[in-house]
Amino acid sequence: MDEFVLTLVVRVEKNARPAQTDALETAARAVLAILADERSYGEGEWAEAMAAWQDNRIRKIAKRARGAEWRRAEALPGITVHGHGTGAEPESAVAEVRVFPPTPVDDVPVDLFKLQVSGTDFEDSGELPPVGAGVPVLWVNPGLEMSSGKAMAQVGHAAQLAWWALSDDARKEWQAADFELAVRTATAAHWAELLSAGLPTVQDAGFTEIAPGSRTVIADHTQLRR
Repeated sequence: MDEFVLTLVVRVEKNARPAQTDALETAARAVLAILADERSYGEGEWAEAMAAWQDNRIRKIAKRARGAEWRRAEALPGITVHGHGTGAEPESAVAEVRVFPPTPVDDVPVDLFKLQVSGTDFEDSGELPPVGAGVPVLWVNPGLEMSSGKAMAQVGHAAQLAWWALSDDARKEWQAADFELAVRTATAAHWAELLSAGLPTVQDAGFTEIAPGSRTVIADHTQLRR
């Protein structure tokens, strides 16, 4: 059976890099957008690929593109999701992430395959705003060091696990709210509490950057559960 991978591409122009948290939150929302899209289930054109991917490991990879690379990526079937910014970056640097329907690992479209994984290390230039009431939070493990691209894939996994755990009604409400969510790094003490809370937890296979079995992100979706 072919192993499938879902590709995320973040737009990184030469003088307009997104902020770290905005990129992570936008990547997570992009994963939710394709899960909820009518093309991804039933008789939809992406349904077969989505099913094959979700029935195996939910592999994701994040790459970067700019200029002509980004325009070629946008011409491929997929969904572009725009970030909300953190309030500290110029408007031109607000995150843009395009998500593509899964493909076999050995059959990624050439315009995506050629894109670079490296160069996706972003930073937050200011203090993050407080998380709004009722907003689900994807908590990142404070004890791990991950590139921004790796972290984008991990928060995407966490968002997907949260989506799977919700009722149909809760999913519809989340979609109606444009998949509002926050990504924050937990404190060590809070992370320990989260680990014992029975929440959706991403455990990485360890193919890149971190040790196999590492717990990377925990989704606190309790505000959405019904």
